[in-house]
Amino acid sequence: MRLTKLSSLVSFALLLSVFVVACSNTSGTEEETKANEEVKKELHLLSSDTIPTMDAHMGTDVISFQFIGATKEGLYRLGDNLELKPGIAKDHTVSKDGLTWTFNLRDDAKWSNGDPVTAHDFVYAWQRAVNPDTGSEYGPYLMGGVIKNATAINKGEKTLDELGVKAKGDHMLVVTLEKPTPYFKSLTTRSTFMPFNQKFIKKQGKNYATSTDTMLFNGPFKLTNWESTASSWNLEKNPKYWDAETVQVEKMTFDVVKDPQTAVDLYEAGKADRVDLTSDLVDKYASHSDFAVTPETALFYLKFNQTTSDALANVNIRKALSKAIDKKSMVNELLNDGSIVSNGFVPQNFAKHPETGKGFREINGPLVTYNVEKAQALWQKGLKEIGKEKVELELLSSDGEVTKTTTEYIANQLEKNLPGLSIELKRVPFEQRLHADTTMNYDIELAGWGPSYLDLYTWLDLWLTDGGNNKMGYSNKEYDQLVKSTVDEFALEPVKRFEASLKAEKILAKDATVAPLYQSGRSQLISPKIEGVISRPFGPKYEYKWTRVAPTE
Repeated sequence: MRLTKLSSLVSFALLLSVFVVACSNTSGTEEETKANEEVKKELHLLSSDTIPTMDAHMGTDVISFQFIGATKEGLYRLGDNLELKPGIAKDHTVSKDGLTWTFNLRDDAKWSNGDPVTAHDFVYAWQRAVNPDTGSEYGPYLMGGVIKNATAINKGEKTLDELGVKAKGDHMLVVTLEKPTPYFKSLTTRSTFMPFNQKFIKKQGKNYATSTDTMLFNGPFKLTNWESTASSWNLEKNPKYWDAETVQVEKMTFDVVKDPQTAVDLYEAGKADRVDLTSDLVDKYASHSDFAVTPETALFYLKFNQTTSDALANVNIRKALSKAIDKKSMVNELLNDGSIVSNGFVPQNFAKHPETGKGFREINGPLVTYNVEKAQALWQKGLKEIGKEKVELELLSSDGEVTKTTTEYIANQLEKNLPGLSIELKRVPFEQRLHADTTMNYDIELAGWGPSYLDLYTWLDLWLTDGGNNKMGYSNKEYDQLVKSTVDEFALEPVKRFEASLKAEKILAKDATVAPLYQSGRSQLISPKIEGVISRPFGPKYEYKWTRVAPTE
């Protein structure tokens, strides 16, 4: 309400200014008015790094997802309160068996060069995503086992035209699934499922998506002044976007700033409208009027490789390790960034019971809590079972500054609370850590995961026997059966799916599969001029389609 009143006062003052100056200089007044309008519709934001790729099939990181998501649009778009809004699809129908999805596409959707966006663009794009020659990581991951024949095509066992996606004319897309997939509509918001203009891409060849001039956009914004090595670029309103009237921001300028203090200095100088705060800056700015904490859905945990150590193959030792870390002190004193303690394997505020509306985390409650006395008892029991008095383990992590202090804290907690335990820290670059994880060349690993789509399965399929993300030798047949039931026999029964997921998570706690640590959060300074930015739980961090720039005093 306050902003509405303020807006009215500003409008009145502006009109009065125009009337007074018009008597002597009409053209100057028009220029001032235009300048004021431009300021009200622009934002200056920061990026923690350059954009790795703008190819929607090759992106695997949050920065790429952010700008691909702002400039392209799939069948649906994620809005506020996790609501899926129509994108290129006006609506859709699903067959009774859940296998055939028919999407009716809008006829007013265009690419930024004026070409219409058609069902054929989706067919080409989805085939490209699973084509082994493309080399996409997320294509086979998100489409495999979901779109009919996607996995077989990626393995070279079937041809591209056998993929379960067909165009019926320009404005109807028919998708055939391998099996009923309750979260499929959510998947269609991901960059992997966005359309591609085949004619344009073939013309660009290897240069596609390497600069502004080698891309087309069908989303709310266009990326301008960008090439692959750029440290500054713009998002500008896309006038060809089918829903351009909804888009209020005309331009967003992004600059790469890696140093947190430099970012804050820019904010205080009015040259940045939002900055992330590291733990050392939170206390300084916690009382600032622009300070805000935004919860996230990413979870961080310790992975236990049961194949490299007889100690980690012992469930009591894994339970002891899980209970020996004071997570509350870690998030409040060490991280100090809005993160919260995690005592489960699914984050807070992610899924609700389909009938009662009660949260998943609220129903299952805390499953893995800090308790030194119990940890030590389990530790002694485990040592006796493996016939050892001392254990040496290596803790693998990335080499970022926050990660360094976090792993030092974890090692100190474990060694202090579990007598006879020695932890050796191994810090490596991010890509090297991922390789060590894939090859299972570690004992304990500090890892994290953010959801790939809006469904519990994105959390529970991580720990399936021989799963692509398991990589620690964990296996439990009962767990496998429960999790697979949520996408097989219970796929079309929401209550049974949810309840099976609850039971499956309890097994993870009983087996001490991984040690939950914390659920991430963001502490920031956000200008009051920014309104309507949606923080997303997966894919791009932010949705700017509905963002507004409010007048400030």
